[in-house]
Amino acid sequence: MNNNTTVEKGKTAAITSYILIIGVFIAMSMNADDKNSFASFHIRQALGLSITFISLGLIISNFDNPMISISMWIFLSVLWTYGIFTAINGQTKPIPLLGNYFQKWFSTLS
Repeated sequence: MNNNTTVEKGKTAAITSYILIIGVFIAMSMNADDKNSFASFHIRQALGLSITFISLGLIISNFDNPMISISMWIFLSVLWTYGIFTAINGQTKPIPLLGNYFQKWFSTLS
């Protein structure tokens, strides 16, 4: 999908996108002028993770059960770790379970 030059040019924005929700917006501004396909891929993945985190957090906060909260944190931490390591390694592998949906839903972000 990407050549080495594209990956190297987009790697900083891709990694930045995984730094909380603010990282997504910083990475989007970094990628605004010269659209990099590698960075765009990871921005979509990180945005999806951030929205999933907020959505699940809002839903799970209604339950007063630490096991549900811990499960959510572990689930999202594993997906986040996977995403950031694929960005560091210069790969465009979608996050398991949700990554392909994030690419489809946020396809207008480039």
